[in-house]
Amino acid sequence: MSIDTESGAAVYSPLTLALYDVWVLGISNRFAWQCSTRNVLLPFFNRHVGTQHLDVGVGTGFYLAKADLPDTADITLMDLNTSSLAAAKRRVSRVSTRTVRHDVMQPWPVPAQFDSISLFYLLHCLPGTLTDKAHVFANLKPHLKSEGVLFGATILGDRAGHNGFGRTLMNVYNRKGIFSNRHDDVPGLKSALSAHFEQVDITVEGKVALFTARRPVS
Repeated sequence: MSIDTESGAAVYSPLTLALYDVWVLGISNRFAWQCSTRNVLLPFFNRHVGTQHLDVGVGTGFYLAKADLPDTADITLMDLNTSSLAAAKRRVSRVSTRTVRHDVMQPWPVPAQFDSISLFYLLHCLPGTLTDKAHVFANLKPHLKSEGVLFGATILGDRAGHNGFGRTLMNVYNRKGIFSNRHDDVPGLKSALSAHFEQVDITVEGKVALFTARRPVS
């Protein structure tokens, strides 16, 4: 894949990351996307995270830092942005946590497999259509154990019927290249996931799609 993913990743500077939890996880999730971080997204993360876990698109490390994981959990963080990786590793605060700077739109040539792989608020930042973004699933499924789960959350596009605040953020973020999700919808997401996994489940909370995918297709 030759799609440029740098624009969506580059926005996460140390200053942006310092404001991320308040602006994105607090204000935007509650008032724009209408999907509570603490009541919906964090419980969803906790239900699916495994003890050998790969987090892709790490943000500030909020979900892993709050997750109910044993001290022996094996955590790997993957992102293009070195500031995000550093911030998330500090917050997760586990000595054994590994960081990988990698573009998930490209295959990852490492023979590692995980109980769970998370993609929280990653897909809507990737350029292209959901058909293009499906390369992410093709590249990650070899790293999921046979009984493992890939799960995540993504902000839906214009067809979701955003409120005034949401429309304003959608316009600004898509214009700046932070988001690329105008046409992202549930049928497109289901089709993209189903091309690579036998079992796919999607639920919608507010303007956010929460998804799980199991049993990778060879």
